Amino acid sequence: MKWGTLYGPEYANRLHAMVRRNTRRLLRFVCFTEDGTGLHPAIEVQPLPPIRIPAHHQRFPWRKMSLWGETLGDLTGQVLFLDLDLVVTGDVDGFFDHAPDEDFVVIRNWTSRPPAAGERAIGNTSCFRLRVGSNAHLLAAVEADFDGVFAAHRIEQVFISRHAHSIAFWPEGWCVSFKHSLLPPWPARLWRPAPLPAGTRLVAFTGKPDVHDVLEGRWPAPWFKKFYKTLRRPDWVAAHWRE
Repeated sequence: MKWGTLYGPEYANRLHAMVRRNTRRLLRFVCFTEDGTGLHPAIEVQPLPPIRIPAHHQRFPWRKMSLWGETLGDLTGQVLFLDLDLVVTGDVDGFFDHAPDEDFVVIRNWTSRPPAAGERAIGNTSCFRLRVGSNAHLLAAVEADFDGVFAAHRIEQVFISRHAHSIAFWPEGWCVSFKHSLLPPWPARLWRPAPLPAGTRLVAFTGKPDVHDVLEGRWPAPWFKKFYKTLRRPDWVAAHWRE
């Protein structure tokens, strides 16, 4: 999905190229967007799915809840969703082969506390697979009482994780966070770039820095945080994040 101006078409184009290089199967790559300008001709452009939530929240990740309706454009069956700010570094086909009968498979969130007895672990929706229409109650609940859902959960991935009919997770090590999994602790990050572990298939750039920031060897932050929000440019980012 691409809306607004935070990420330009180069993010979608590079994501498409990375997926294409890492699949051996026929690829249908769809971008739901209100502006397809500059997208690669091989990317199929479809309108953003409709959602009835306050306009302010449509600018933020709650907009992704529109994927959970009874229908999703003209797509059917199992669909793999990828955030724009990802670097794909390995096989994509496994994301369709793993737990093939599950309706919702997602990253286990890196920063959530371990679940208490009777609780579910929280997923990170940077990368997830859904079966179209299988959890349409999620969108219905959000549209019926957004203020109540937001007050109880704050973050869309928490709401989804707690209220989907079922949840499964990708194998450990497939999906990692640049900031939380790979970036060396301070002060080692002053001289050591983030490594890419063998077997990694996808690296998520949650929050800051963005992928283009890392390529420039910088971490946008207020001046009083600059002494520890610093990094060295890893060569593997440029090797993978390209058309």
